Amino acid sequence: MNIFRFAGDMTHLISILILLLKIYATKSCAGISLKTQELYALVFLTRYLDLLTDYVSLYNSVMKIVFIASSLAIVWCMRRHPLVRRSYDKDLDTFRHQYVVLACFVLALVLHEKFTVQEVFSNEFHIIAMQYVKSVNLKPLQVFWAFSIYLEAVAILPQLVLLQRSGNVDNLTGQYVVFLGAYRGLYIINWIYRYFTEDHFTRWIACVSGLVQTALYADFFYYYYLSWKTNTKLKLPA
Repeated sequence: MNIFRFAGDMTHLISILILLLKIYATKSCAGISLKTQELYALVFLTRYLDLLTDYVSLYNSVMKIVFIASSLAIVWCMRRHPLVRRSYDKDLDTFRHQYVVLACFVLALVLHEKFTVQEVFSNEFHIIAMQYVKSVNLKPLQVFWAFSIYLEAVAILPQLVLLQRSGNVDNLTGQYVVFLGAYRGLYIINWIYRYFTEDHFTRWIACVSGLVQTALYADFFYYYYLSWKTNTKLKLPA
């Protein structure tokens, strides 16, 4: 594991700790999208199914368990905690995330690590994909891994939409989103590093999805920078 991946993991962990701090210290989830948190819980549950089949290292296993447990705890608090759930902005959190889940799952069935970059961008890819689906039994873990990668790329959308509709963004929520974006940015650097240092690095699905995910943060980062530069409260245009 290189320093960029470790920094990305720690940044991701910090973002979750900030969110947990906001919820438990203030007993409020105002400004937080339950739908985004449910998507992240689904991301971790489907990505880390290999906990049951493969052991990589103690660090790897612990981080997987932490991400699963923390995401489920956040969803539970927002749905079941008697005080926290009262502050949930249900009227603002209206993004139809079920369509995103369906689209990502269908995409994972058709497009996953079985295919190379050359095959995907070839003119005959649709023929290759159909032949593969018809002739080969899909490996569930492979499909679920691809599904989790696609879903994570767009899981932040309900959160960004909620913040845009509410206008004002409190400090902890803003920092949570910033650290989430920073985590993905560091992972992109990690992939670039691995591409030049590893002989058979083929995680092209994660790379492309990561670029899409980072691009979704661009508008938020711009207004966060303006807020920091002018020392004013962060506000997003409606």
